[in-house]
Amino acid sequence: MSDNELGAFLRARREAVTPTEVGLPSGPRRRTPGLRRSEVATLAGISVEYLTRLEQGRDRNPSPSVLGSLADVLRLTVEERIHLRRLEKASNGADDPCCSAAPPPALSVRPTVRALVDLLEPTPAVLLNRLSDVLAYTTGYERIARPLGLLDGERPNLLRFVFTDERARTAFTEWDRVADEQIAHLRSESPMIDPHVMQFVDELTVLAGAPFSDRIEAVPGLPRRSGVQSLDHPEAGALRLSYESLALPDVDGQRLLVHLPADDATSAALDRLNGRQPGGLRAVSG
Repeated sequence: MSDNELGAFLRARREAVTPTEVGLPSGPRRRTPGLRRSEVATLAGISVEYLTRLEQGRDRNPSPSVLGSLADVLRLTVEERIHLRRLEKASNGADDPCCSAAPPPALSVRPTVRALVDLLEPTPAVLLNRLSDVLAYTTGYERIARPLGLLDGERPNLLRFVFTDERARTAFTEWDRVADEQIAHLRSESPMIDPHVMQFVDELTVLAGAPFSDRIEAVPGLPRRSGVQSLDHPEAGALRLSYESLALPDVDGQRLLVHLPADDATSAALDRLNGRQPGGLRAVSG
């Protein structure tokens, strides 16, 4: 195995992207396949010299923002971005930045809170921690979220789903607003110097690129604790859900997100989804 896997991967991807894919003219006198280093560097906002050092293995510690920009320019898929992140970690020998000084996000659920979640059936409700990891949910929420792909994987995360899963852009008809609110929640729940948050931000900067990094670097706004969310559901069709976000006392950053139908059509759709008689979940105006 080469000792410059990161550089080899970047070069291979650069040579696989055509000029037309990034909006550049493809002249007849190109001596290199794919994109020139100068073209990639310009589009990514870095110097040609720096890109050369990365490809040649003379610099093995690019920042997450640089990796995210390169991933955007090179049209990397989510799987390729994950691979890029792993190669970067392997190339610089970086240790996990999380430390014992800051407690990790809570993954356990108090028995009383779990009982409360169970009592909310069939209301769609989900318990999240400060990084938006999914900790517990009702079957009513599962029937909405699982067909969307939100609960895929061993450790589902709402924020990661919004920014890295293409299905999210179809499901959330107001994706930009949802994305803004997810960033606002992240910034309000934890300081950005929290090493666990820093690691998560670095990960999503690489995996999601500019749609995430531009928002995380912008002037932060306050999260909305209530409102109406529109969904295009693959089984239930168009849904309008009123929501309330409730912070739990004495728990590190956990919040309970509860949804209710915002109109009669959504109420009927959720009843069908849950296999209940009409009127099981009554419409509530936002």
